[in-house]
Amino acid sequence: MAEYISGVITFSLIYVIATVGLAIFTGFTGLFSLGHAAFFAVGAYTASILTYFYDVNYYLALAAGTAMAAVVGTIIGYPTLRAKLRSDYFAIATLGFGEAIRVLLENLEITQGARGLPGIANETTLTVVVVATVLVIWIARNFVYSRYGRAAIAVREDFVAAEMMGINLFQVRMRSLIFSAMTAGLAGGLFAHYVTFIQPGMFTSYLSTQLTASVVAGGMGSITGPVVAAVLFVAIPEALRVASMWRLVAYGFLLVAIMVFRPQGLFGYKEISLNSIRRLFRKEVS
Repeated sequence: MAEYISGVITFSLIYVIATVGLAIFTGFTGLFSLGHAAFFAVGAYTASILTYFYDVNYYLALAAGTAMAAVVGTIIGYPTLRAKLRSDYFAIATLGFGEAIRVLLENLEITQGARGLPGIANETTLTVVVVATVLVIWIARNFVYSRYGRAAIAVREDFVAAEMMGINLFQVRMRSLIFSAMTAGLAGGLFAHYVTFIQPGMFTSYLSTQLTASVVAGGMGSITGPVVAAVLFVAIPEALRVASMWRLVAYGFLLVAIMVFRPQGLFGYKEISLNSIRRLFRKEVS
């Protein structure tokens, strides 16, 4: 039982890492991406190929997977962001890129196509994932409160006014996209070395949609909200695994309920802090 709970926590935190990066891009620049499964896959395959075929150190492989995801993010982002595609057109473009990368992985010899890579070294532990999660959240928080984060928020609120104030839209969006691609690549490497088997079919548009749903349900202007939503969207279906017919129904019902009763997301534009927790237990003086 303890091992099962540890596994659920590990999976939840891996998805949290990918979701936090997407929260920076989607939540703080206002552009939706439906292709982040591609970065997840690139990180997973790069790290796995290095450890599987070339016996590269696990941590170096994770770093390489993260870097490769950044390269792919640059390749995808440069033409689309330079063309100033609006949110819906950009989302469709990223969806197309994501599917293209999945098809590419199915046809490359080194990825072993649809057969995938079995027997990947089981190197990812709960401790490694916790450390990686804390590091990613810390970097994301510092980014949000830096001048780069304030520029991203300005772009999200009104990109025309932001551009008139001298903010370079392309640079702001590109920086956010690369960061989100890197976190997805890191999550992919951790995922591959935990499940010890990957194939292209694991990285479909469903994964991208799940990550985007976590950001929207958690709150577009928050880091805390997407973290909580990502954990819920992994933990609740697992908790209901005994009722296999209903667990995905519960997943959908949870998402609909959040959108109906909290259209701004679970946390909206707020974060959990010590002060906010104290206010919950503070008695009102009449």
